[in-house]
Amino acid sequence: MDQWQQGETLDLEITDLSSSGDGIGRWQERVVFVPDTVPGDTVRARLVQAKPTFGRAKVRQLLTPSPDRIRAACIVADKCGGCQWQSISYSAQLVAKQQQVLDAFTRIGGFEEPLVLPILGSDAPLGYRNKATYPLGRSPEGQVKAGYFRQGSHKLVNLNQCPVQDERLNPMLAEIKRDLQDRGWSIYNEGKHQGRLRHLSLRVGRRTGQQLLTLVSTAPNLKDIELQAQEWRERYPDLVGVCVNLNPDKTNAIFGAETLVIDGVPYIEEIFAGLRFQIHATTFFQVNTEQAERVLQVILDELQLTGIETMIDAYCGVGTLTLPLAQKAKRVMGLEVQAEAVAQGLANAGLNGIDNVEFRAGDVGVLLTEAAASLNDPVDVVVLDPPRKGCDRPMLDALLELHPPRIVYMSCDPATLARDLKILRDEGGYTLVKAQPADFFPQTPHVECVAFLVA
Repeated sequence: MDQWQQGETLDLEITDLSSSGDGIGRWQERVVFVPDTVPGDTVRARLVQAKPTFGRAKVRQLLTPSPDRIRAACIVADKCGGCQWQSISYSAQLVAKQQQVLDAFTRIGGFEEPLVLPILGSDAPLGYRNKATYPLGRSPEGQVKAGYFRQGSHKLVNLNQCPVQDERLNPMLAEIKRDLQDRGWSIYNEGKHQGRLRHLSLRVGRRTGQQLLTLVSTAPNLKDIELQAQEWRERYPDLVGVCVNLNPDKTNAIFGAETLVIDGVPYIEEIFAGLRFQIHATTFFQVNTEQAERVLQVILDELQLTGIETMIDAYCGVGTLTLPLAQKAKRVMGLEVQAEAVAQGLANAGLNGIDNVEFRAGDVGVLLTEAAASLNDPVDVVVLDPPRKGCDRPMLDALLELHPPRIVYMSCDPATLARDLKILRDEGGYTLVKAQPADFFPQTPHVECVAFLVA
């Protein structure tokens, strides 16, 4: 009898991990995705979805644990949607991520035997995140909660600490929740679009220790917020600023357009690649400072800049790559859609006395075309670090028209990276020299990768 129907129970051996983080088993040539499993596990699982060629199942019983199954560092790891892989040994995580990149390059990109270098694992698989942003909620008893949503739901899992965030932030979480409770400020209800406080965001400089606390609220007038901010600054000596970001919209976006400084300054300072950066509450900055520095060094080693190059850094943010590259090149232009990030990039350039950079804000594809026309020298290298969705078609068209001799493409999604590299190869004649994966996000299925192309 064919057991391939919803509700049936199957015994499966888990052999791989998917890019979404689920374990992969097989049943009569069909692929079965099983969350919370480890390659090497044998499980008894119940089918919750049965399609002709694949299915999804939930574990009912762990029959034989994998040698790579370990005890999770977090007591709510099985509930919280923040980290899916805490039960997997770190060495097995790295194997899965390396394979994820290889699969994307071969299956999506169509690259035959691409040179994908061994992944750069993290020296700190725990305690690495320099930023944590927690949704806020209330328990049925009315207590303020902060945590992450259970995977695939909007049910908030309450946390008092998190093993992947910088440990200097852990003492703040439970205490700040208690302060919010005592203040009696209303908590936002997403379903009703009522209430004030939506998120708590904490940021720390890995090298400086400076901390920034930001509350995301639908409205600015939180009673006695100035007094509470002063109390926090007195309690936490490294807390350099308390801010309120305003987000009144019905949206999934965390931050709104305006941030109010309640006490102190609206940024932390961090040392990255020997340079000093100001990083604001809403600024994009890689959450894994140390791994980002390692990838920067890989880029510098590959490019071997001599000081005569003209470069463009597309999706440059606050100049995280722009400024270190400018120290080695003749001129670097940073392009970024977020005007606030461009302003911070200019400030960071001034802070470090770097004067051979220029920043422009707007649509990056349009800016790329305009930049090529305004620069006196040919562009030698274009560096790309787009959002997870990759480059849109106008951006790729602008890049193909400019056709620089070298492209450095950094991505947090191997699938969109492989898709875009295929276009650059097929339509632009580019050759993939090599790719370097790096683990910026231990305990999760996410993987960073930088690819080097030559015309």
